[in-house]
Amino acid sequence: MDVELAVDAMELAGHIDHMVLFSGDGDFRSLVEAVQRRGVRVSVVSTTSTRPPMIADELRRQADQFVDIVELQPKISRDATERAARETREPRHFLQRGTIQQSAAADEGEFEG
Repeated sequence: MDVELAVDAMELAGHIDHMVLFSGDGDFRSLVEAVQRRGVRVSVVSTTSTRPPMIADELRRQADQFVDIVELQPKISRDATERAARETREPRHFLQRGTIQQSAAADEGEFEG
């Protein structure tokens, strides 16, 4: 997956002004440097709040901007009470496996519902 992301980023570099990378993997430092050489500004989103930090120091230093995902939490997370209320109003529908009898009836074209 890392290679695919890097290839896609390099292909897009000529068409974008700003790339946002949600990763802390230090292996992406050279990718960030390469797209920066093509004139693309790079923001990296990860966190330093965990122990150990989830971002490699060299990646954080290479980025034009580092955004700690903890700072984004109020903007991107749902309020727990809002989520609970929505789940109460909108029950989730999951695929359910039928019984053996239902499956056999469906195979024979006799199953309704």
